Amino acid sequence: MAHSRSWVVEAIRKIEADYNRSADTHLIRLDIPGVPGIPLYLKDESTHPTGSLKHRLARSLFLYGLCNGWIGESTTVIEASSGSTAVSEAYFARLLGIPFVAVMPRLTSPGKIAKIEFYGGRCHLVEHPSQIYPVSEQIARETKGHFMDQFTYAERVTDWRGNNNIAESIFEQMSSEPCPLPRWVVASAGTGGTSATIGRYVRYRGFDSKVCVVDPENSVFFDFFRTRDRDFTIDGASMVEGIGRPRVEPSFNPNVIDHMIKVPDAASFATIHFLNRVFGRMCGGSTGTNLYGAFQLIAEMHGRQEPGSVVTMICDPGDRYLDTYYNREWLSDNGYDTASYIDQMEDFFKTGKWEEI
Repeated sequence: MAHSRSWVVEAIRKIEADYNRSADTHLIRLDIPGVPGIPLYLKDESTHPTGSLKHRLARSLFLYGLCNGWIGESTTVIEASSGSTAVSEAYFARLLGIPFVAVMPRLTSPGKIAKIEFYGGRCHLVEHPSQIYPVSEQIARETKGHFMDQFTYAERVTDWRGNNNIAESIFEQMSSEPCPLPRWVVASAGTGGTSATIGRYVRYRGFDSKVCVVDPENSVFFDFFRTRDRDFTIDGASMVEGIGRPRVEPSFNPNVIDHMIKVPDAASFATIHFLNRVFGRMCGGSTGTNLYGAFQLIAEMHGRQEPGSVVTMICDPGDRYLDTYYNREWLSDNGYDTASYIDQMEDFFKTGKWEEI
């Protein structure tokens, strides 16, 4: 369907103007007393206008859709999401004045649903996570709209060579630090777009940095990385919103990843409580997954007396999860015992030693 060229040009201008009004996100140093020679840096993606790492992806997806002629002034945009991408896409849909529908699992946090509705989006909730794909396609057919399909397009909509993508931003901000080229960049995977961007960028620039992807329970990425069986699936859903998938998504590229770590959900949730104690910030569960993996890598480097730095990401703020990850009753009801993991991290911060649980 042909769309008005003038409307598309104006839509792109609005998105670019919005980008120009937003400063880059901060890179924060977190010192670990027991490991003084290996600084940890947190790329704080929660400071985007929509509060998460997915703001970058949503912007790129809209620009890609506009420039491919898929989105016009009367197009309903539909997305399959566990929440954060839908929040950001609802923001851009409102900016352009077009309808937006988010198809999400019913267990998505109430805070994310409220944000989508705040930006004028409509939430269509499904019982099982695997339903988000066919239901999104069905709504797109019924509305003659555009299914954004982040899980297919995430790895290709971002210019991995630059254009202030997250990788370029990290390495530019690290340039004046004592160890400017991080030994490890740690990311978690929902679509796989972030790890693909970082992995391609370090190869393109010839950097000697490695990419580690951390994967929660009830997710296939870790097993796929080891087996390369793209047909591998599981019948379940990740409890860490925004990351982990029951199937191998098209955007996940194992060839640009150097290492993967499987992180227990209880460890992810313990880590955000520990981070709040030592850093004074409430962050989402995927940030806990990132940090727990980063702590392990730092402990291994410390044991080998290997200098360097490690970078990971704050993906979104914790106020979206007050009813879940920050609710002691919810943690207990779901069988998450975080105490032993918090003790593990406290000992690591004091001594640099990592005692396995």
